[in-house]
Amino acid sequence: MDASLENKNTHVILNRQRLFIKYVLAILVDLTVLNLFDQYWDHVHIESFSVSLLAAALLQFLLQLTIALEHNVAEYFKKKDGLKHRIARGLSTWAILFISKLVILQAINFSFGDSVLFTGHVHGLIAFIIVIIAMVIAEQSVTKVYRTLA
Repeated sequence: MDASLENKNTHVILNRQRLFIKYVLAILVDLTVLNLFDQYWDHVHIESFSVSLLAAALLQFLLQLTIALEHNVAEYFKKKDGLKHRIARGLSTWAILFISKLVILQAINFSFGDSVLFTGHVHGLIAFIIVIIAMVIAEQSVTKVYRTLA
């Protein structure tokens, strides 16, 4: 890049701006994943683009809460010594990650009713978990590309 052009465009990005960019990008990635599953897989039905945008925002919010909870619990057990605490950390992490998917699926059902449907095995739970895994992989891929560009 031309040095003179680079100097004209240099500006400081504040932490709150970084968070804004991070979460808007995550929601857009989730929105894309949701709509691709809606379009190409019979086990996901979303009534409209607007509903999928709201669902993506809700999913991102709830996933961030889950991650924060899991990290707090993990930190608690990291401070403890012994095999018992390592096992408790692993079990609590698994429980939080699994139970949170049930809670998030219920939140989606409560918030959107029949406008957002996951169908198939275990009342749509398997389809929902597959979508969540795809979202996380897509978010991580975008993050990796972003960091590679730095």
